[in-house]
Amino acid sequence: MRNQLVTHSRDAIFQALADPTRRAMLDLLRTGSLAAGEIAQSFPISRPAVSKHLRLLREAHLVHERCSGRNHFYHLNPEPLRTADRWLEPYRIFWPAKLEALKAFVESREANSSNSNPPKTSSRKKAKTPSSTEPKPAPRPKRRKP
Repeated sequence: MRNQLVTHSRDAIFQALADPTRRAMLDLLRTGSLAAGEIAQSFPISRPAVSKHLRLLREAHLVHERCSGRNHFYHLNPEPLRTADRWLEPYRIFWPAKLEALKAFVESREANSSNSNPPKTSSRKKAKTPSSTEPKPAPRPKRRKP
């Protein structure tokens, strides 16, 4: 049976990371601590929406909050990101093989097209562009409202 605390924590981390606004907030916090108001100014959403995003990041332990008077300061906690990284590690083995296969495919296509076929010229006729000497169509009459 899986450890429920670990499962919940990992689920909360991925749920928090699933939202682009929360990922952008984490990007902002990579440079250091910021007040909630400074974070809110960076986004075109309401302050309550920013607070909700910050709460979800806090619950996933992706940020730490420090209160100083009326100000709430947030800073990035990288440890949950390491948890997500450890979970993703076994899946990384698929990338090199897939990328090598893609590289081989593209290179074989390029080799086949450059060796066997000279560049084709288009048999399509070019679209006629209006010249300045051709008359322009008359403007449409405006419809009256009933």
